[in-house]
Amino acid sequence: MPDRPLSIVLAEDSLLLREGLASILDRAGHEVRDAVGDADTLLAVVRKNPPDLVITDVRMPPGHSDEGLRAAAAIRAGFPTIGILVLSQYVADAYLSSLLETTSGGIGYLLKDRVGHVTEFLASLDRVAEGGTVVDPEVVRQLLARRRDDGPLAALTPRELEVLALMAEGRVNASIAEQLVVSEAAVRKHVGNIFAKLELEDGLDRRVSAVLTYLRR
Repeated sequence: MPDRPLSIVLAEDSLLLREGLASILDRAGHEVRDAVGDADTLLAVVRKNPPDLVITDVRMPPGHSDEGLRAAAAIRAGFPTIGILVLSQYVADAYLSSLLETTSGGIGYLLKDRVGHVTEFLASLDRVAEGGTVVDPEVVRQLLARRRDDGPLAALTPRELEVLALMAEGRVNASIAEQLVVSEAAVRKHVGNIFAKLELEDGLDRRVSAVLTYLRR
């Protein structure tokens, strides 16, 4: 968990959702520095006074296509230390792929329904702020259902893929162990095997790198 309140810029064109998110964040002790309704204003306020974290919808005015996502990419390019949490109404592989191309961590992609699970939502926010990568469990399930038989993940066992999928949700070893009903020692062994099979070098944030390999497959 971050050891201090986060300064956050929130971008969401729905006034109702924007105010609801701001209220959740305020009650959690974070500072919502700005709450805006379009991508241009988002970029302007971030450039003027960079926050710790940005939360943005994918689709925003004026075109309601991918303005929020493009703004997120521009923010990451100019301010690589700012955490970015993107909210989407639907599972959209194209949005996720584009987002992951901009980052090596400190990124999140959640469906808007997840905001209603306040504890989970705030935990995801903290992980992104700490430099982690968090992807909505529903997105992870759909990716897992479309497993390919080639590429760097082909060497992983079904159990190792399960562990990696849970890592992609932002879970720590203790949570993975609880979900799979195994010991933490067993999870650590699986995680070590994943790092070895994906040939992730020491000195990198290997957990984030493993998750990105999974999500970019």
